[in-house]
Amino acid sequence: MSGLIMSPTTGVVVTGGGSGIGRACARALAEAERPVSLWDLNDEEAAKAAASIAADCGVVTHSVSVDVTDGDAVAHAVTAAREALGSIGGLVHAAGIVTAVDIDHLTEEIWDSVLGVNLRAQVFTVKALLEDLRRHEKSAIVGIGSIMSVVGNAMIPSYTSSKHGVVGLTKSLANHLGADGIRVNAVCPGYIHTPMMAAVMDDPPSRAALEAKTPLGRVGTPEDIAKAVRFLMSDQADYITGTTLIVDGGVTSHD
Repeated sequence: MSGLIMSPTTGVVVTGGGSGIGRACARALAEAERPVSLWDLNDEEAAKAAASIAADCGVVTHSVSVDVTDGDAVAHAVTAAREALGSIGGLVHAAGIVTAVDIDHLTEEIWDSVLGVNLRAQVFTVKALLEDLRRHEKSAIVGIGSIMSVVGNAMIPSYTSSKHGVVGLTKSLANHLGADGIRVNAVCPGYIHTPMMAAVMDDPPSRAALEAKTPLGRVGTPEDIAKAVRFLMSDQADYITGTTLIVDGGVTSHD
């Protein structure tokens, strides 16, 4: 078990739960006895992750294939998760995509796709879950931002904008939902070895360059992020809302 107090042990929806940071978050929450519903476009990976977590942690798990940009699909997933978990008192929005094109080559389709998954989907998933979150004491939401939430990158304007948006959304929702007792925070990862970053991480010179930029001397793991998310979902973070926790090994501590 995690050692963190989770009360009550209501279910948590984790978007992007089939792999990477989402999968690690689902497992970390399950280790703290939280039932979890793993949402992912890849239903096979989500189902495998849910089965593994259930076997190892002994909590109720659920998985569903869902396009988080599709409102009807999200509504169906909320109903399915509610029936499977019994209650929903948390959301981790870890679903995310990136397309590396600068402003000269950016298209409306790329912009809409990236903003749709990374930012818009969090807005309307929260909206779809509001009835559940308001029903349960100590509900919490954590959005996954990025170090691109606080700095800029010329090659990924759509991704950078979406992750800056996550921070703004976090503050807005925290301000609005605080009266309902719902806390809203964001975790901003640095260089993390995930499937999204596999091409870079699996190239030794590229990985070495990232490690050299990181004061702690290593790239992060999904578990590094999951531990921060679990903290923000726990009773130890009872008085924390509207904040952004950067988990980057010190990357943004220097120029």
